Amino acid sequence: MQSVNTNKDYQKYVDKKSPNSPILKNCFNAFWVGGLICVIGQLIFDYFMFRGFSKDMCGTIVSISLIFISAFLTSINIFNRIGKFAGAGSLIPITGFANSIISPSIEYKSEGYVMGVGAKMFTVAGPVLVYGICTSVLVGLVYLLFNTQAIMLV
Repeated sequence: MQSVNTNKDYQKYVDKKSPNSPILKNCFNAFWVGGLICVIGQLIFDYFMFRGFSKDMCGTIVSISLIFISAFLTSINIFNRIGKFAGAGSLIPITGFANSIISPSIEYKSEGYVMGVGAKMFTVAGPVLVYGICTSVLVGLVYLLFNTQAIMLV
């Protein structure tokens, strides 16, 4: 019987010390920040469509742009603040993925570029994803170099 009282007392203590999460506010912030990220992506897409690029090329440019923007904002510690404010809204797959690769790389930079940046980047993001991106960039470059139609688009 003693443990039941102790468990109830402990639960009361935890409830008292744990802050209540404003669920409605958090959902609203996630919704509008995630929507804003999507609007930025759509503006980039529309700009390049206006410039005469194909839909497929515009989609690629949007993906690369959003990855770069989120990686850059992570490197200057702004994306982390956005993440704290917006929660899941900032984790739209492509921006959250870029953040998950860059964050540990920055954190472990003091250990060196190979054992710090490289090793921790592989640990957190997963080697399959990192190798997949690197391979897709290399294949894209090879395609660009050997395809005359692609060179004329650039």
